[in-house]
Amino acid sequence: MIRVAIQGIKGSFHDIAAHRYFEGEDVELICCDTFEEVFAAVEADDTVVAMVAIENTIAGSLLHNYELLRESGLTIVGEHKLRISHSIMCLPDDYWADIEEVNSHPVALMQCREFLARHGMLKVVEVADTAGAAADISRRQLHGHAAICHRDAAQIYGMKVLQEGIETNKHNFTRFLVLCSSQRASMMRDVCTTNKASLVFTLPHEEGSLSAILSILSFYKLNLTKIQSLPIIGKEWQYMFYTDVCFTSHTHYQQAVNAIAPLTQELKLLGEYVNGKQSI
Repeated sequence: MIRVAIQGIKGSFHDIAAHRYFEGEDVELICCDTFEEVFAAVEADDTVVAMVAIENTIAGSLLHNYELLRESGLTIVGEHKLRISHSIMCLPDDYWADIEEVNSHPVALMQCREFLARHGMLKVVEVADTAGAAADISRRQLHGHAAICHRDAAQIYGMKVLQEGIETNKHNFTRFLVLCSSQRASMMRDVCTTNKASLVFTLPHEEGSLSAILSILSFYKLNLTKIQSLPIIGKEWQYMFYTDVCFTSHTHYQQAVNAIAPLTQELKLLGEYVNGKQSI
């Protein structure tokens, strides 16, 4: 049994990502209202792991989750890249002609803006969660209402899918991180197969400091797949740099980390893991 804390409920994209990543295993969800609650669940019980969205190919990075990750002390042990495909669904005895209102998370509504523009007669109402919209319509038997969420939510909440694949961009993926306590990390990953790492560091506020780091990564043939800067509170115009690097040689990766460490003011390893697969 794998106990996984997620933000959202059954049928949410976090739920889908957790079951895709732990495919074939018995997953028990710990459903949380906020990401803060997700991190707290893992910190309170080291048998729990977390599945946390960190970036989307359209909406960009979830900056607050980077901060929660750095402050938590949890370790990244895996990742999964899930294609975000939206469906519109309603109560089983409703039809298109009955629908007057559509409910979903604001990001999902934004990702379906062209579909909604073609159905301009529908009242669009933002709610806190995609699957939560389906659950609420089902529980309250809200005839004339439709939810936009993952198609799997229809079966969970007894809804009828009116149309699948209504998202505007078909190349929309969200990257999720698998997190656990540092004590459990060695049981959750195989060091021999890791080929990706996430680091966060701060630099002296002087010319060429970032360029020197990037040159070292290049010298040791590390592929910098992401760099995200976030301001340091209380230090104007100074930043933390969150980076993801892929590597084929763990030795070269470790040599690179050792080489950049003296050039940073602070360097923290957020996790080493296997470059994640994509799924639909």
